Amino acid sequence: MQSPASILSDIWTSAGGDAAALARVRLTGEEPQIPSSFRVAVAGQTTIAAAGLAAVEIWRLRSGEVQDVSVDMRHVVVECRSERYLRVDDKPPPPAWDAIAGVYRTGDNRFVRCHTNFPHHRDAVCKVLGSEPEREKVQAALMQWKGEDFETAAYAAGGVVALMRSYDEWSALPQARALAELPLVSIEKIGEAPPKPWPQALSTGDRPLSGLRVLDLSRVIAGPVAGRTLAAHGADVLLVSGPELPAIPWLTIDTGRGKLTAFIELKSEAGRAQMRALLKDADIFSQGYRPRALAALGFAPEDAAKINPGIVYVTLSAYGNAGPWAERRGFDSLVQTTTGFNHAEGQAAGIDGPKELPAQMLDHATGYLMAFGAMMAKARQACEGGSWHVRVSLAQTGRWLWNLGRLEGGLNTPDITGDAVHAAFIESVPSGFGTLKAVRHSALLSKTPAQWSRPAMPLGSHPAQWPVRS
Repeated sequence: MQSPASILSDIWTSAGGDAAALARVRLTGEEPQIPSSFRVAVAGQTTIAAAGLAAVEIWRLRSGEVQDVSVDMRHVVVECRSERYLRVDDKPPPPAWDAIAGVYRTGDNRFVRCHTNFPHHRDAVCKVLGSEPEREKVQAALMQWKGEDFETAAYAAGGVVALMRSYDEWSALPQARALAELPLVSIEKIGEAPPKPWPQALSTGDRPLSGLRVLDLSRVIAGPVAGRTLAAHGADVLLVSGPELPAIPWLTIDTGRGKLTAFIELKSEAGRAQMRALLKDADIFSQGYRPRALAALGFAPEDAAKINPGIVYVTLSAYGNAGPWAERRGFDSLVQTTTGFNHAEGQAAGIDGPKELPAQMLDHATGYLMAFGAMMAKARQACEGGSWHVRVSLAQTGRWLWNLGRLEGGLNTPDITGDAVHAAFIESVPSGFGTLKAVRHSALLSKTPAQWSRPAMPLGSHPAQWPVRS
């Protein structure tokens, strides 16, 4: 199997990174760290290291100063489950899942997973089944369905569910073949523009992304983790949400560290005008909404490049930008289910049915790849100009993770409990929710330590405007 250093080298050089910069990275720790037959710890370590190295390179471009980055595998695994270890005024997180979310058996003896944390997704499942939102009633209704038929019907009704497939079943689908033609991180020039100068002269206390402006239009984990990472390296990140959009409060707190947060109603012309004004002065636009949702409102990548030539536009999708599932909604748990991970882990554990990965690693790794791609594209823009489109997907990250290989006996690894999380990984900080005990960033930069200089705040706490650049 490839070493972590070799895996990082592949990520870095595939996005145009200078191989010489890899000498400035130190990766520590041994796998496995948590119980899985997959190399989840290495996936987290190498994606976080790639983002950290991109920040180091931007610092060199802006200041002429070289620095090192070190990433410890134990710290990484804790950060890639940061939502588990968050405490608000010493209180642990509430239950992570809606009452009817999870795995069910269908009439043809298959398994399906329903994701019902958002009310409209729960309602869609219940409507298709003609069932009340109670677990026993949902299970009884599903015994009248074939698994794949239910998956198809639920998606058509606006729900998000997944049929558990083996890796071989997934690989035979046209969507899997489409992903095989795509890179892990796509960075594509989509328009002409002159190079944009870096926003300001750096001063004491600055970090690699100081003065850069990031619009963050994302929810749940992957997209918000990307914004949180860019904020850790000094960017002004403005999280834009809508007052009526559902959110998962605990995740909002955990991934909101370092960000400003404003409400804009994009379905109104006044709201779209606000967004265009923000976009005009942004450096990076990062979004994870349902494919084509923002395009319908006038904020497709090509629209953004016209509004602000030189923009770096980052797109997160569930299943990639090509193939028949390109517009299908999805979350980490569903992509794990449909692409073979849950089946494979279940088999490795000797159980009949799905077994989840011990972290939402598709989400977290993809979030770090988003931040990595955004920084690599921004560095290219500053040197050669152009508008750029960065694309990542949960399923493509999954394909990459699968291809890293399996760990014999990996499921026998003791799990990390909250009590075993090293105190050095946790910081206590104020927030708009109370005192947070939260996981520090695991990429340690030698001269510009990552930190979140703004507290996590309730959604919509700030005006929809950029802070004044010093």
